[in-house]
Amino acid sequence: MKSSRAEHLHALWDELVDFPAEKIEGALRHCLGALAGRVGAGNAYWIGGVRVGERGGDDPLQGWRPRVQHYLHPAPIDLEAGKAMSSRWDRREPDPFFALTRRGEGSFRSIVLRRDLPAAWFRSPHYRLYHASRGIHDTCLVCFPVNEDVESWFAFQRTDLRGKFTAGDERLLREALRPLKWFHRQLALAHGLALASAPLTTTQRSVLRLLLSEKSEKEIAHELGQSFHTTHEHVINIFAKFGVQSRPGLMALWLGRKN
Repeated sequence: MKSSRAEHLHALWDELVDFPAEKIEGALRHCLGALAGRVGAGNAYWIGGVRVGERGGDDPLQGWRPRVQHYLHPAPIDLEAGKAMSSRWDRREPDPFFALTRRGEGSFRSIVLRRDLPAAWFRSPHYRLYHASRGIHDTCLVCFPVNEDVESWFAFQRTDLRGKFTAGDERLLREALRPLKWFHRQLALAHGLALASAPLTTTQRSVLRLLLSEKSEKEIAHELGQSFHTTHEHVINIFAKFGVQSRPGLMALWLGRKN
C-alpha cells in the first residue's frame, strides 16, 4: 500500500473509532462518503444481509435476503428500486448480480459488475430497469461475513460519466473495509441482524441508539416523545432480542465481550 493511501485509510479508521456507539449511523455515512470520494463514486450504500432459510433445497439464494439498506444520498428512485429488487428476491427470482454475491460465501470478497457479469447482461431488461434507469454504469460491491448467517455489504456506484471501476479502486475499497470487523459487527448489531433473535423495528433502533449513550430511560422517553412505560417496554424487548438482561450486558455485545 502506498504511503499516501495508507495515511488516508488510517485516518478514516481513526475517525470511525472516535464515533460513540450511539452514533453508529453517523459513522456509516462518514465511511460511505469518505470511500465514495476516494474512488469517484456518485453514490454508495450499505446492506445488512441475513440468511433466513436453510442451505440447499430449491432456493437459488440459499436462504439469503437483503434486510436493511442505507444510502449515502437517498433518493426516492433508489429506495423504490431497492424495494422492488427485495421483492424479487423474496419470490426467489434473483438476478445474476445477486447470484454473484453468493460466490465465495463466508469469505471476504468483492465484485465489480463491468468485470464480473457478461456483456449481454448490460443489455437485459433487468439492467435497464434497475441500473441504467438510475444512471448507474458500474458498481463495486465489497462483502464482509459477520458470521455464518449475517453479512455486511458495501456498494459503490458510478455513472456513465465516470466510467468503470478500476482494479486500483477495488483494491482501495478492499483495503479500507477488510480490517474493520468491529465496524461491520456494530452495524449488524445496531440493526438487530447479529445475535438478535429478530430484526429490530425502527422505533427499537431509536431506543437502542440512546441506550448506548448515558441517557436514562426517562430521558430517552422524553427525547423520543414517548411515555416512560412505552420506552421501558421497548427496552425489555430489545434486551430479550439480544439475550441480555441489562444495559451493561447490551454494551458488552458492542464491545465484543460476548459471542
